[in-house]
Amino acid sequence: MSSVFQKASTFLGGGNEEETKTQDEEGESLTTVLETDEDRSALTILIGNITELMRKRLINTFDPKETGTQEDHISTLTDDKGKDAGLEKPSGDERKQEMQKALEKQNAELAKREKEVNEEKMAALKTSALQFFDGWRDSVVLRVGEVVNSRKTAESQSKQAKPELAPSDSEPALEGFEMNEHDDTIAEALLKIYPPIETSLRKVAKEKRILILHSILLLLLSLEHYNAYSRTLLMYLTTSLGLSVTVLSEDEKKVARGLLTAAEKMSADEETKKRAEENQTARMWKMGIAGVAGAALIGITGGLAAPLLASGIGTVLGGIGLGATAAAGYLGALAGSSVLVGGLFGAYGAKMTSEAMEQYTRDVEDFAFVPIQRPGESEIEARRLRIAIGISGWLGDKDEVIKPWKCIGPGQESFALRFELEALMNLGNALTTLVTSAAWSYAKSEIIKRTVFAALTAGLWPLGLLKASRLIDNPWSIANQRAQKAGEVLADALINKAQGERPVTLIGYSLGAKVIYVCLQQLAERKAFGLIENAIMLGAPTPSSSADWRRIRSVVTGRVVNAYSTNDYILAFLYRSSSIQFGVAGLNPVLNVKGVENVEVGDLVKGHTLYRHATASILRRIGFEDIDLEEVAYQQEKLKEQEKREEEQRQDAENGTKQPHTNSKEGVNDEEVHKMEQEIEQRNKSV
Repeated sequence: MSSVFQKASTFLGGGNEEETKTQDEEGESLTTVLETDEDRSALTILIGNITELMRKRLINTFDPKETGTQEDHISTLTDDKGKDAGLEKPSGDERKQEMQKALEKQNAELAKREKEVNEEKMAALKTSALQFFDGWRDSVVLRVGEVVNSRKTAESQSKQAKPELAPSDSEPALEGFEMNEHDDTIAEALLKIYPPIETSLRKVAKEKRILILHSILLLLLSLEHYNAYSRTLLMYLTTSLGLSVTVLSEDEKKVARGLLTAAEKMSADEETKKRAEENQTARMWKMGIAGVAGAALIGITGGLAAPLLASGIGTVLGGIGLGATAAAGYLGALAGSSVLVGGLFGAYGAKMTSEAMEQYTRDVEDFAFVPIQRPGESEIEARRLRIAIGISGWLGDKDEVIKPWKCIGPGQESFALRFELEALMNLGNALTTLVTSAAWSYAKSEIIKRTVFAALTAGLWPLGLLKASRLIDNPWSIANQRAQKAGEVLADALINKAQGERPVTLIGYSLGAKVIYVCLQQLAERKAFGLIENAIMLGAPTPSSSADWRRIRSVVTGRVVNAYSTNDYILAFLYRSSSIQFGVAGLNPVLNVKGVENVEVGDLVKGHTLYRHATASILRRIGFEDIDLEEVAYQQEKLKEQEKREEEQRQDAENGTKQPHTNSKEGVNDEEVHKMEQEIEQRNKSV
């Protein structure tokens, strides 16, 4: 077993590659690492338990009695000034009456949720979501079973799955590579989202656990996709094996590079001949040859897997003690097909030309995925098995399409979504002019005397601010409509696999969050599951109704995060003409939906325009697993500079408007509003 220990550091830590290549081609496999029937059964049972827990959590999304975290409930017990409504504790009959009213309210809300989840469309969504999940689970259980013991055994164990979470007080720290200051935050967050499941495999040597994780990744890829459910399964497997998420992330990077390197060689050597062989091999596998051949195909004796090794895929992806033959066998048809590899990565990589995206730009101007390059990386080195798409909600300049998303770390292939540049630039200019104006400075001093919700629901906006509203309402309305359309187009692009068969993480602020919200609603409407791993929405100008977010939760396999600020008076003002009876996600938590994380960020975001530079800090706060700490520090400094600059500009504006003819009740006069209009017009012309 010494080879396992030697290769683990080489594959994931960058050791001596030549030494690895000289290792025996047969090497190790799951059946040799898991030496006993008990160990092999432990793995298939663990996979069955994880998938059963995932299924239960999907069902909980549609359970009216599953209403989220206790923190969400606490917010419903406060009055509109944020004070605890239950601080005064009545006694006797008054207390009984209050308890009775609370019970009646609770029952009425439950009845409302029951009606919501039993509505025809919601029930159909639940049925479709479970059907998709069950089909995916069956394929995973059978694939792992045929390698580790038998399909029949794995299927039987899956049906008897009874997952038990590992006791939190007995969990040792997750093991991985060298830790940084953010890793503890990540581990804490992910242990809550993906709690470890009790398994005897936790006690085996770390190098063996890494090899198990690597092998399961290859087996999942042999299904010819790496969908979001597969990635979520690996997250549970990682924590259950006591490993850090960095182990999985590094493995994914190595595998992506290996697949693309091998595919490139195949294409360059014998393109015509290979295409014929690929078609034949793919047909054979899809006819069930993998199941018929059994152990011969999975690398124990080589068998039919041997011809696939000609491309070198097994050698490239063996590593960490896994033999080349086993690696190729685990990958199945993917090991011998550059076409399948190209399909996995989508549109053959970053070469998504304007021609490839032409169908989408017919509906939304400038629609494109813009790669966020890392210095020194080649095209293949930049590729990943997962992608992240960042979406800005307005623009101060064209570079801000990309700049906020440089904080996304190297674990994912990062893109910025570019759309409707002119509309977003016009909105950015209007927002900047408004928040640095005397009108806003005066209005904020008045609004702050009451809560944002009181101002929103009662329409208690200062007259001077309402006069200035014509500056912002039109660009906001235009950009809002374009964001709606961009969300629909994004959903279409993802359904059509523009980014391949890889799990997607969506992150956006302001109208960028609106794009994500619309996209996810569209995916639910079109029953498109397994595409989205995480959805993180910051300051979302969208409804917070449980029905909408239940649909969102159903198409996201990992994290759904709603970051909101109760101090965001700008968002409240912009949203004043919308359907406020459904709530505003960017201003308050989303309640009564299991699996939605609500994060109050009011200490970081004291105004809507600050989300631009607060995004990195918010991602760090929530324990986002892929983050560039140097970029976070840089953005934190930029946030301080922005706050200081906006305050100074407001002070200058106030000093400039202190004229005898200014109406103190309005805070601003028509002349000042006209000057602001001219300022915005000038900025728009300079774009």
